[in-house]
Amino acid sequence: MEQISYNDFAKIELRTAKVISAEKLEGSTKLLVLKVEIGNEERTILAGIAEKYDTEELVGKTVIVVANLAPKEIKGMQSQGMLLAVDGEDGPVLLVPEEDVPSGVVVR
Repeated sequence: MEQISYNDFAKIELRTAKVISAEKLEGSTKLLVLKVEIGNEERTILAGIAEKYDTEELVGKTVIVVANLAPKEIKGMQSQGMLLAVDGEDGPVLLVPEEDVPSGVVVR
């Protein structure tokens, strides 16, 4: 495993985000298009979790995102961040706060 310095890690800004809408990306079996609220900002994030999560169950859920990731074009759409998930036995498992917290809170 490649190691990074503490200073490199300190550059990563993790925040909570509330999912305000979710839909499958047309023509993809893996990607969902999520609209998330990070504090008072709304962003679009593409996430490869469609095989495990239904769009309806995601709306209203608080997730953890990499908030300062540079935007990236994926399948013709711009993704403005990344959800944090782990690889579970049955597919991706989203990392979520154990307690109810507002969107935009810094993860430390």
